[in-house]
Amino acid sequence: MTGQAARPDLAAYRRFVVAFSGGKDSLAALIRLLKLGVPPDAIELHHHDVDGRGPTFMDWPCTAGYVRAIAAHFGITLYVSWRDGGFSREMARADMPTAPIMFETPNGISQAGGRGPAGTRGLFPQTSSDLRVRWCSAALKIDVLAAALRNQRRFFAERTLVITGERAEESPSRARYLALEPHRTSTGTRFVDHWRPVLAWTEREIWEAIASTGIRPHPAYVLGWGRLSCRACIFGSPDQWATLRLIFPAAFDRIAVREAQSGKTIHRSRSVVDLAERGTPFPAALLHRDERVQADEPEWRLPILTDPWTLPAGAFGDSAGPS
Repeated sequence: MTGQAARPDLAAYRRFVVAFSGGKDSLAALIRLLKLGVPPDAIELHHHDVDGRGPTFMDWPCTAGYVRAIAAHFGITLYVSWRDGGFSREMARADMPTAPIMFETPNGISQAGGRGPAGTRGLFPQTSSDLRVRWCSAALKIDVLAAALRNQRRFFAERTLVITGERAEESPSRARYLALEPHRTSTGTRFVDHWRPVLAWTEREIWEAIASTGIRPHPAYVLGWGRLSCRACIFGSPDQWATLRLIFPAAFDRIAVREAQSGKTIHRSRSVVDLAERGTPFPAALLHRDERVQADEPEWRLPILTDPWTLPAGAFGDSAGPS
């Protein structure tokens, strides 16, 4: 069942859970699933709200609305999950347990965790492949989905396939991923597999799949970002930080102030202010007013389909992000 080219027998699964960021790769993974004939009513999109349904701190304000618009377009159920208090609360944690995880279910919102050992953070995640210090990926995404799967009885009843959008082309570490393997939540009584359907795809294939549907790319790509991580991703390049400072100065200042207060820079040797000084803003960020305004608003108002469809400025460009 393992191997980079492995593909599951889709008929063996009752439920398909797509970890859906709204980025190009998770969107292409969803499109592939649909084109392989999986019916929309068997698919669930699971989106993790990094800021915990609180005020915007790290993420793009528009992302949750964009994800909802895509779910509505395809007629697919969307479930949102989050760490209570989001990034800001976890970063500020002082001699307290990590906050509980909240997740939407068919019957309302449920909760898991929150009773672990006390601990203290106080620092931004560091730019590292080690998830113990790059804690945002684990605490706000990976662990959140796992909790939602482990704490719902419906995932014990029938086989589930989790779909994610990692690609080997993105980094050496992702190139070592398996296309198909048991999911971390799988047990002797809960059968969950993990499929990465676009692992071997090139970025060109990703954009071709999206173009075939006419779906409007997330505003981040239109404004010049090459990957959809957080708007203030800790892996942000100098050009990303320079663009953020130029077009979303309040968002940039929030990060700069908290970084200074923490006493340790996110980047190992430079502050975000220093990085922004070294970067050049993306020209596209000043050319697309509709996307720029939409990117900073939580309510999605642009058409989810665009005609003619055009390749966004961020395609094949700056791709700083998690490895």
